Amino acid sequence: MSLYLKLKKDKPAMLGIVIIIFFASIAVFAPYIAPHDPLELNLEERLLSPSVDHPMGTDNLGRDVLSRVLYGTRVSLSMSAAVVTIIMVLGITIGTVAGYFGGVVDDVTMRVVDVLLAFPSIILALVIAGLLGPSLTNVMIALGAIWWVGYSRIVRGSVLSIKEKEFVEAARAMGCSDTYIIRRHILPNVLSPVIVLATLDMGHIILSIAALSFLGLGAQPPIPEWGAMLNEGKPFMESASHLMIFPGLMIMITVLAFNFIGDGLRDALDPRMQEMLIK
Repeated sequence: MSLYLKLKKDKPAMLGIVIIIFFASIAVFAPYIAPHDPLELNLEERLLSPSVDHPMGTDNLGRDVLSRVLYGTRVSLSMSAAVVTIIMVLGITIGTVAGYFGGVVDDVTMRVVDVLLAFPSIILALVIAGLLGPSLTNVMIALGAIWWVGYSRIVRGSVLSIKEKEFVEAARAMGCSDTYIIRRHILPNVLSPVIVLATLDMGHIILSIAALSFLGLGAQPPIPEWGAMLNEGKPFMESASHLMIFPGLMIMITVLAFNFIGDGLRDALDPRMQEMLIK
């Protein structure tokens, strides 16, 4: 059964896919569907409640919240996708090299991984982002620099198992180079768990980006980003709660959608899960 047919039977996963496609469309077409300029100031209309002209109200500078939320979708999704790409490249490369070649390379790499795993990832990201200075680029670097360790450990474990298989031994006996064996036989067999982990991590990374922006280390004014919008709305939590409700809802829905997709992919790609369902 194809992956599509397996996911099609998983209603939460399909719901998550529909939501992410919808949000991705919003991110692409934000300039065309946003009713106002997200950076336009209008102090005469500051802190307006949701209305026909401003469905999500306005902020303390009179900017349309709906427009900023729509543009924030572009920032959050693109940033999280960039971070996931960085950590997948680092994790797969380092884990494959450590697992395949072993020896000193493996020992040194795994000790570094153990040290990094001993600390909460968000705390390390907070420290690195604080040292580099507040900006979305530095947040991306900070998250990418510490989040790869989980991927490298998973990939290393898979490579240690796969490199002992008969088809790998046969490739060595035929004189195939290490590069060819890794590219042709190792990588295709380690991608499934990495894809599942990356999908699940999209939600965590969106939360981390929003958290760092909320603390003032990520997106800087006037960039419309969900975490930064929460930070800007914090002083008006009681008088204009819509400033925090709508960005918070967008974060919650997006994270849930990626978790639904990740759970669906895990069930579809895990053979042991399929055996349990058959029994």
